[in-house]
Amino acid sequence: MAILSRSEAKRILDKVLKYSRAEEASAQLAGGETGNIRYARNSVSTSGIVNNTELAVEARFGKKSGVATINEFSDASLEKVMRRAEELARLSPENPESMPMLGPQKYVSVDGFSKSTADITPDQRARAAADSIIAAKEKKVVAAGYLEDERAFTAVATSQGLFGYHAFTAANFTVTMRTENGLGSGWAESDVTDFAAMNTGSTSSVAIDKALMSQKARALEPGKYTVILEPNAVSGLMGYMLGGFNARSADEGRSFMSKKGGGNRIGEKMFDKRVHIYSDPANLNVPAQPWADSDFMPQERIDWVKDGVVKNLTRSRYWAKQSKDKAVPGPNNLILVGGDKSTDQLIKKTRRGILVTRTWYIRMVDPQSLLLTGLTRDGTFYIENGKIQYPVKNFRFNESPVIMLNNIEDMGIPERVGMWGMSAMVPALKVRDFTFSSLSDAV
Repeated sequence: MAILSRSEAKRILDKVLKYSRAEEASAQLAGGETGNIRYARNSVSTSGIVNNTELAVEARFGKKSGVATINEFSDASLEKVMRRAEELARLSPENPESMPMLGPQKYVSVDGFSKSTADITPDQRARAAADSIIAAKEKKVVAAGYLEDERAFTAVATSQGLFGYHAFTAANFTVTMRTENGLGSGWAESDVTDFAAMNTGSTSSVAIDKALMSQKARALEPGKYTVILEPNAVSGLMGYMLGGFNARSADEGRSFMSKKGGGNRIGEKMFDKRVHIYSDPANLNVPAQPWADSDFMPQERIDWVKDGVVKNLTRSRYWAKQSKDKAVPGPNNLILVGGDKSTDQLIKKTRRGILVTRTWYIRMVDPQSLLLTGLTRDGTFYIENGKIQYPVKNFRFNESPVIMLNNIEDMGIPERVGMWGMSAMVPALKVRDFTFSSLSDAV
């Protein structure tokens, strides 16, 4: 089934909700087409297209709830899926935290659909892979990459009169380049709404340069270093931090946002005064769905941190009622405001430091301090007197993004990157006293 228009989606949702005999009901219709091409060892291995549309229906009787899904849309199928949801609802235990379904909501208009991405062809995917593979062969390195493009829609409705519709496109390309001797590795990513803005050859060149430069890496002693974290290295750490911006876990004393003696840290200055983190579904650089997946609460522009001060935490409607505060849905995108310098300019202003391409295999050590551990990967370099001098062996780090955002020396220009299943605008950061705890032999 092709992408449904607003009116086509509403027709299906209205019809399935009319079959409801429950006290409350909601329906979510989502579908689209995802194309991909994958290659390794400088040769395409797989490619394909996945096309699917699915309807999820929830029925409620009091605090009992049942959910059923279906991908057929005849009248009989729509009635069947509603009857099944009602059957499951009657059998389910009560949810003591259940909240009434929302009525009509006002959702912001989001321009997140690109015709060039919607119309992409298999030939274009093949050319995108070829541009990367050709660039690799010219430099005698080995490429492994993956391109995925998506054109999709989602629509939601409740028996209380709520309705929302959102259509979007996205394309993501990641590539790893390895030298033939296996001693050098580089990685790069391109994440876009408009496929016309993607150049896989150019992105691949970044990874190729890092692979060639990272051969014959030298060992440096672990310790605290000034680092320049490229945007993907920053996003890996920040994803864990934003996961802790939850009012309930903070109020219950379970997170780094918990205040000693009870409550949360909204209103406290926790970061460098330059730190400004916000989300905005209508942001043209990273457009996002204008409602929350959980209960269709509207998304709006919201500051999470401004001038280093915590401004908001996510708060479910249930917890908002318990704490007598405003409900705040979790973000669908993220923007960390940066500076006006390129990564090269940050390097030029560094007397001694380490350049980190990306962070990888990150795990939580201590939720209360948000201490994380992980590895650098795919290009780690020693900087001296404003220049990259030589590659260094990868490190294991033990660091908290809270400390990282307190030790900022400079900020780069934000770039679009992936972060925990959503798109984000994140700058490179120059950070002092970043803790490397041991060496890693991985390239």
